[in-house]
Amino acid sequence: MYKVFVNECPLFLTNEKPDNTGGNVFLMEDNAINYAITSLSKKLLKEAYIYDPSDDILEKFSSKIPIVVAAGGLVTNPKGKVLFIYRNDKWDLPKGKLDKGESIEKAAIREVEEETGVSGLYIEKYLKTTYHIFKRNGEYRLKKVFWFEMVTEFEGELVPQEKEGITKVKWKGKKKIKKALLNSYQNIKLLFEDDESISED
Repeated sequence: MYKVFVNECPLFLTNEKPDNTGGNVFLMEDNAINYAITSLSKKLLKEAYIYDPSDDILEKFSSKIPIVVAAGGLVTNPKGKVLFIYRNDKWDLPKGKLDKGESIEKAAIREVEEETGVSGLYIEKYLKTTYHIFKRNGEYRLKKVFWFEMVTEFEGELVPQEKEGITKVKWKGKKKIKKALLNSYQNIKLLFEDDESISED
């Protein structure tokens, strides 16, 4: 099962027919998918399910809603603080689309550098892949973001990439992270859910 967020509401892609979902189950058909996504984006539904019995459900879904691949980082410094950006009135983590021929890891490091001004980044491990739907030129797209845990000893000036709509870049300790997550995205919260000292009560 895949969890895809549409305007912060979950759309589950599943090959096991769910029970007791209050009529929110839709088949892998263009009209049904568009209805489910539109209903979630307008908050007419709190959650929805796209059901298809095949094993390659994500491939089927992405043949109808094109995928945009991106990569980003959950970056910590030697003090244990995490690097956040502020964009569109929300706290977020740096990420962006892959350039042609670029590896996911290189894209993740490049995007963090470009969006924050931080350098000397090292990937420690792959963290998680998240999914959300957005609209471009009147059509829905599925953004698939590969996240990596990164570390840096960078102590220089933080520089928000203003042309990407970023207005602030901040290092945040655990208390401030918890506060930032109250004004963030569900996919970002997922990246912190294994950290019991940060995750919401």
